[in-house]
Amino acid sequence: MKRIHLLYFVFSLISVFMDAQTITFVSEKNNKPLPKVSVFGKDGSILAYSDIDGKIDKQSLNPDQEKFQLVYNSFPVATLSYSDFEQPTIKINDQVKEIETIVIKNNKPAKYILVKGNFNSYVTVNNKLNGYADGIITYVFDNKTKKLKSTNVQQYRIYRLIDPKQEKKLTASWDYGNSLDVPKMKKVGNIDEYKKKDTKIKELKGNFKDEIEVTGEYLQQKELALFGFRFFDFRGIQNISFEKDSQKSLKDLLEFNEILFVKLKHKSEASYNQIISYENFYTTEISFSNENNIDDVRFNKEYSNYQTQYWKDPSFPNMQTIFSSYFKGDLQEKQNKK
Repeated sequence: MKRIHLLYFVFSLISVFMDAQTITFVSEKNNKPLPKVSVFGKDGSILAYSDIDGKIDKQSLNPDQEKFQLVYNSFPVATLSYSDFEQPTIKINDQVKEIETIVIKNNKPAKYILVKGNFNSYVTVNNKLNGYADGIITYVFDNKTKKLKSTNVQQYRIYRLIDPKQEKKLTASWDYGNSLDVPKMKKVGNIDEYKKKDTKIKELKGNFKDEIEVTGEYLQQKELALFGFRFFDFRGIQNISFEKDSQKSLKDLLEFNEILFVKLKHKSEASYNQIISYENFYTTEISFSNENNIDDVRFNKEYSNYQTQYWKDPSFPNMQTIFSSYFKGDLQEKQNKK
């Protein structure tokens, strides 16, 4: 009996300690957890990103960064000092912009479902930006099977940091701009496909939307050696948002977000570098059609390709303005190939 009491006491201490190391972001309107809150340091590093429970690890915040900017739905929502993170729960005004109404067109039985929206993608190395892209995209799904038929980029911008170094054995100095990609929504039409042995699924019911978080982990115990390089700690997080209390079908899709993590180094390097890829999609229009011939352009990371200044729409998730506030002229747009 004494041993049981001792174990209970030890586990209680561990639980208290763990809670003290986490910070939870919640909506100041309803106290619901806020997933997908980015915490920027004063040098532009993305130090933390809240999970579906609104939690981040306090240990990821370096006191030397002094001032921290919180970004939610691609909008700055607060600037905090390190001392502000002493409290276990931080309330955020998550309604800095109006909730956009998704346009539904030709809502009749048809062969295809067309999901159109805005996207942004960016890659960080050791938490600092390495490349950025955004644009307008349409996904075509088979209306019967809900399988993805095609991904059609209509306009986009590419931004890269100037003067990247390409020293083969210094992976932290590489230009990872070629890793930029559009959101990959292959399974969104069939949520059950996420329910696999090696994934974890959590759900959150909010006041305005329902969210599903899918996580998976690989190479956690042993590194992968390939051509003199070492890969370790592969992780993936997908967050899919639907209309509140909906059937979570394609016509209910609001957002899709994916984060991919990998640690990389050359065998001659002493420590790993953390590479993180962020891909975000926000639905603006859903239509039904018997045609799937969507006009598109090739997504080439060496140049931009747009005909309109789509990013000036107030509802567009323009993370470029946030990154540029830190990196100024070092973040340069590739030439527009009209």
